[in-house]
Amino acid sequence: MKKNKRLSKKTRTYILMALPALVLFAVFNTVPLITGFVYSFTNSRGYGSFDFVGFRNFIDLFQDSRVGNSYLFTFKYAIVGTILVNVISLLLAVGLNSKIKFKNTLRGIYFIPNILGGLIVGYIFSFIFTYIIPTLGTTLHIGFLENSILASESAAWIGVLIVGVWQAVAMNTIIYISGLQAIPADVYEASAIDGAGKWYTFRKITLPLLVPFITINFILSTKNMLMVFDQIMSLTKGGPAQSTESISYLIYRNGMDGGQFGFQCANAVMFFIVIVVISVVQMKITSKKEEQL
Repeated sequence: MKKNKRLSKKTRTYILMALPALVLFAVFNTVPLITGFVYSFTNSRGYGSFDFVGFRNFIDLFQDSRVGNSYLFTFKYAIVGTILVNVISLLLAVGLNSKIKFKNTLRGIYFIPNILGGLIVGYIFSFIFTYIIPTLGTTLHIGFLENSILASESAAWIGVLIVGVWQAVAMNTIIYISGLQAIPADVYEASAIDGAGKWYTFRKITLPLLVPFITINFILSTKNMLMVFDQIMSLTKGGPAQSTESISYLIYRNGMDGGQFGFQCANAVMFFIVIVVISVVQMKITSKKEEQL
């Protein structure tokens, strides 16, 4: 009986410890999610009265060219960004995991971008792209640098991509370093005894053993790239001519002050489904590769 009482006390303690986090999660995540889902079936403007319109908002999503362009931009940004982030972070992780001086210091320096806020980083780079680089281009008579990249309808997304990748590389690098350190040293010793070169070892040993960490990084970086908002808010505000308008920014802009609250709630629900589907597909593909290894 005493043992059961002790267990019940432990259970009550665990519940009390988990309850505040559960309440906060419900208030700031679950309740807004359900509320947004309900509003997606209305013509609400975010204030005043509204009527239920059924699936009309979801049907209109497929007929709105602005929504379509925002999806195209977001997917382009996410695909290129995910590839760049993982390639760069893997190369940095291999370098930072090797036998070099000041290794711990360099790891700290590379993690700094992840600590800084997205809006702060964006405003700093906005100043660099708008004033510093054009001034250098004019001084050095380099034509393509004389104008801000953020003012170009065809190239502004590259500026946003540079900032997004620069900030996202840090976390992925840390995850890859953890993966590299989890690989047993005797595996490399055995390959060295067999006369395997560094490139062969990396391709045949390191990469296969890193597949679980590659899976994590690809899923996280894809999700984060798809949800790009801070960089666009601080760099371009969706311009020029809506060429860098991501889905998240469109939902915020037209939902909050564009009178399309119900319509953009439907857009948010659709976007949530898209992200879940992409994540599940990624996990299925990578899990099959893990099973093959």
